[in-house]
Amino acid sequence: MNIETPADFGRALRRGPFAWPGGYPLFFICSDGEYLSFPAARRHARQICDAIREKSRDGWRVVAVDVNWEDVGCVCAHTGEMIPCAYTNE
Repeated sequence: MNIETPADFGRALRRGPFAWPGGYPLFFICSDGEYLSFPAARRHARQICDAIREKSRDGWRVVAVDVNWEDVGCVCAHTGEMIPCAYTNE
């Protein structure tokens, strides 16, 4: 899902960190290509909304939310924590 407005971001946050149906883990993608976990996005929601509104290039502008299908190396750029993946080949 593309995120173009603070309202889009708010809807994605309210829906939670798992896709429905299926329960697949979601993560946010920033304009600089970095990933953010849901906990990090919640903690910095105001900063993210400001960045979206201002089309900022400060690293906080979220542009999409997506499922982490198989990237076992998917890491939150802010916390360094692993973002779970739905499937792995391991």
